[in-house]
Amino acid sequence: MNGAWRAAEWADPSVEAVPSGVGQALDLARSLEPAARAFRKEPWTMLSVLATLGAGDLGVARTAEPHLDAVAIRAQAGDPDLTAVGVDDRSTFGVYAARAPGAGLASVSDEAGGWTVTGRKAWCSLAPCVSHALVTVDDGERPGLYAVALRDPGVEVEDGRWVSRGLADVTTGPVAFDAVPAVPVGEPGWYLERPGFAWGGIGVAAVWFGGAAAVAGRLLDAADRRTPDQVALAHLGTADRLLHVALLALRGAADDIASGAADGAAGALLAGRVRAVVADAAEEVLRVVGHGLGPGPLTGDEEHARRVADLTVYLRQHHAERDLARLGSLVLEHRTSAEPSPSSERPAFAGRRGPS
Repeated sequence: MNGAWRAAEWADPSVEAVPSGVGQALDLARSLEPAARAFRKEPWTMLSVLATLGAGDLGVARTAEPHLDAVAIRAQAGDPDLTAVGVDDRSTFGVYAARAPGAGLASVSDEAGGWTVTGRKAWCSLAPCVSHALVTVDDGERPGLYAVALRDPGVEVEDGRWVSRGLADVTTGPVAFDAVPAVPVGEPGWYLERPGFAWGGIGVAAVWFGGAAAVAGRLLDAADRRTPDQVALAHLGTADRLLHVALLALRGAADDIASGAADGAAGALLAGRVRAVVADAAEEVLRVVGHGLGPGPLTGDEEHARRVADLTVYLRQHHAERDLARLGSLVLEHRTSAEPSPSSERPAFAGRRGPS
């Protein structure tokens, strides 16, 4: 972490050490819950924590981020009572909101006034490791967000084909639910409509940024060992430019969240922009560092090789051209909603001919 690009300017000093291993990562995530609960009021603290985790170990960050996201979601929902599904201070969470063909959940009410969910959910990360999950339900009597216990007998973690070389420990696959008790979190539709829905995506971008900053730090290490030539200086300058812009985007996002300027549609537009900026910067940093350092660290440095593989996989949470197309749609929607009505359109110089 100490060797990451300009870490003193953005890293959170409270994250003293980033451990290895899923269990320790979840323990760390629980200790960082106050930052998640304060996301609305102090967003930079949360983004700085996530970036610091990403710079330390992307596998740890990928493990901790969903738990912290779940904490922030529950706080926004007013911290509903989840003891009916066994949630306590030791609980750890995933957030399973992905949609996939042939996979979905339905909710059904029971005679006692409670709820159960049945179906199949795709892309469930660390389901064998976390105790609980927030899951989106699209069908049934009450679509919405629910909390479930992943140790319930009705939960089956299906065997997946997680052969990834990056984020290898963050096993991801489908989970089947058979009449699993569930507690609603928020009103129907609240999860997608809440002011902070898009902020979680900005948090993920902060992790990408931290990972890219750590990768770029290897260029600085190389410059310390040998006087850089013009090409090496160009690589350094390129990485600095990219990460500087990404950092400005994240800091600007934090300011907008804190001021209330990132709620609703404005938040979705902001998240689309920030994620695109950071994803592009991280991908280009991977390319530039690869050009600058060659195959040596990729084949002989375990930490660097793992970080590059982890970041490459993690960045695919940004859907490239599809997300850019979505951003373009949001730009047009924002322009349309911001346009004044015809009755209010009157130039400031109306009635004047100008100088004669």
